[in-house]
Amino acid sequence: MTTVLTPASPLTAADRCDRCGAQAYLRVVLTSGGELLFCAHHGRKFEPELKKIAAEIQDETERLTAVPASVGEEDR
Repeated sequence: MTTVLTPASPLTAADRCDRCGAQAYLRVVLTSGGELLFCAHHGRKFEPELKKIAAEIQDETERLTAVPASVGEEDR
């Protein structure tokens, strides 16, 4: 997914997908001025349509596969 990095605040566990209610990992700022939040699944599913109407896309899906810095080698 093509993204534009913005100085927007990071998404938190309180940010929920507008489609299913799961944790949001994508924020889509619409050219009309509104904003939509999506989980990774629905972000991928609606990607072609979102690209047509998005002014910006904040994609934090890499957090799904990131290993926390506090995890030691032996715990991985």
